[in-house]
Amino acid sequence: MTETVKVTCHCGAVELRVTLSDGLNTARRCDCSFCRRRGGPAVTAPLDGVEIVRGEDKLSLYQWGTRTAQHYFCAVCGIYTHHRRRSDPNQYGINMGAIEGVNPRDHDPFLWVDGVHHPSDA
Repeated sequence: MTETVKVTCHCGAVELRVTLSDGLNTARRCDCSFCRRRGGPAVTAPLDGVEIVRGEDKLSLYQWGTRTAQHYFCAVCGIYTHHRRRSDPNQYGINMGAIEGVNPRDHDPFLWVDGVHHPSDA
């Protein structure tokens, strides 16, 4: 079931309208070196499911390693909003904690993905 949600950074400079692939049912956490430090669960959206409503000029991009994953965050407050996935570059991972009205704690426990042993790193 698809669902459209509002995603914002902490300061409100960035706002996204996101159509999720299967609501919050895709929530998961990753243990790669970046996600492990970031700590928040992500849900899935297709590439055409993310619309930047406000703050495109405030989004900063972070990449490393294979440079496949593209992690976006607000340059004003530092909150991660979404990323293009390394595991499937046809998807975005959306910061579950940045979805308006959603507290990730209410949806724990989460499925964990093994990002440490990712096939792209072999």
